[in-house]
Amino acid sequence: MQIGRLAIDDDELIERFVRASGPGGQNVNKVATAVELRFDVAGSPSLPEPVRARLLAKRDRRVTGDGVLVLSAQRFRTQERNREDARARLAAFIESGLHAPTPRIATKPTRGSKERRLGEKRGRASIKQGRSGRGWE
Repeated sequence: MQIGRLAIDDDELIERFVRASGPGGQNVNKVATAVELRFDVAGSPSLPEPVRARLLAKRDRRVTGDGVLVLSAQRFRTQERNREDARARLAAFIESGLHAPTPRIATKPTRGSKERRLGEKRGRASIKQGRSGRGWE
């Protein structure tokens, strides 16, 4: 399986076919069309170390505690289309970890924004000062 410039061997993917839930008539009771695809993110030799670290740090609920990604595909009525769907979702997941996020550059507030903030604080303080009962006879 080719994802960008990264190649993942089919031996690393574990596919299990199970019965799908939902509509489908008698077909749903007889044929195992849903696909459960497992990919060991933590132990895959195909993934570079920075990509593996980014994918495991995602805190995705589909990744188990052992670092195994479990994808369940049962959108379609045929096993082959569900299989393609699961592989496409795996490719999208890995693609999201290929690009390192650009680090945020901290900026300082401008002089004008500081003055506006402090002016609003003074105005708010004077409004609250005016609400107090002082000066009433």
